[in-house]
Amino acid sequence: MKPICVQAGEKTYDVVVGSKLLGEIGALIGEKLAGRACAVISDDNVAPRFADAVLASLKVSGRQPTLITVPAGEESKTMERAAMICEKMSEAALDRSSFVIALGGGMIGDLAGFVAAIYHRGIPCVQVPTTLLAQVDSSIGGKTAVNTAAGKNLIGAWHQPTLVISDVDTLATLLPREFRQGFAEIIKHAIIRDREMFEMLQRFDRKDLAALIRRNVEIKATIVAADERETTGERALLNFGHTIGHAIENAGEYRAFLHGEAVSLGMVAACEISVKKAGLPEAERDRIVSTLENLELPTRLPANFPKEKILRAIRFDKKFSQGEVRFVVAPKIGSARLATDVTMEDIEAAVEKL
Repeated sequence: MKPICVQAGEKTYDVVVGSKLLGEIGALIGEKLAGRACAVISDDNVAPRFADAVLASLKVSGRQPTLITVPAGEESKTMERAAMICEKMSEAALDRSSFVIALGGGMIGDLAGFVAAIYHRGIPCVQVPTTLLAQVDSSIGGKTAVNTAAGKNLIGAWHQPTLVISDVDTLATLLPREFRQGFAEIIKHAIIRDREMFEMLQRFDRKDLAALIRRNVEIKATIVAADERETTGERALLNFGHTIGHAIENAGEYRAFLHGEAVSLGMVAACEISVKKAGLPEAERDRIVSTLENLELPTRLPANFPKEKILRAIRFDKKFSQGEVRFVVAPKIGSARLATDVTMEDIEAAVEKL
């Protein structure tokens, strides 16, 4: 398939979506990167499945890869883990001419991208996402970060990739729960920008997966091109469902819910707020909720979930500006806007309803 071009500020890069791409990584990188030495950063779930093919392809193309793995899970997305990776890269004699390959899901993309942003003050990064969520969303746009005890992604850097390679064959190895969570970001894109795609999701067929991934990449690429660093408010629309979703992840200590599951819950709450503050018809809210449920994504919190921790985490969210809540609302499916009249009381009521 023809690559999708992403224009982010002064940087342009391609997103390649297709089949049997892992064994072609060396050729796909080609002359985009001159350095020979590179770090392939992955986790202990993904590396045993895919690292051999990636390493072999890199070696055939004349590269000198070093594989660095971390434990799978959001718990690895820390400053301590980033520092450990940097130490291993130094031990392998990687220098400022080297580059990073992020092989894995969203956690690895964030962590490896952050390492690339800070190592020698910034070296190139190739994103190779292996989950649906990462292929449709997190691998594109240059957001990299690690978590802190106070909240998710609070320490990070803007660092656009040099290339994104999305091999849809990797998705066949995902557990059903991992695969389903990617649809939360797909539904988010449909709500904020593409009503036609929302309608298509009602009759989704897995044979259309590559085309669906491409459509989501195109949506995100358009938004990133318009507002690379969230200065105009356009890119902030991608945060629909994420203010409360990130807080739910934090409250559950990143174990109770996968990212897409937390975003699903966050979108249900955002829809409640949108009914109240943006005029979202209740029938459209109900369609969104039923679509999430049909894709087996959560729409209710467990009865004993610590809601007070959700509200505490929200107050540390980066999407608050000088104490003001900047909340994304949807007046209708296919359209979204940034609202500044959403109060903490509105958020508390929506969380309570979850």
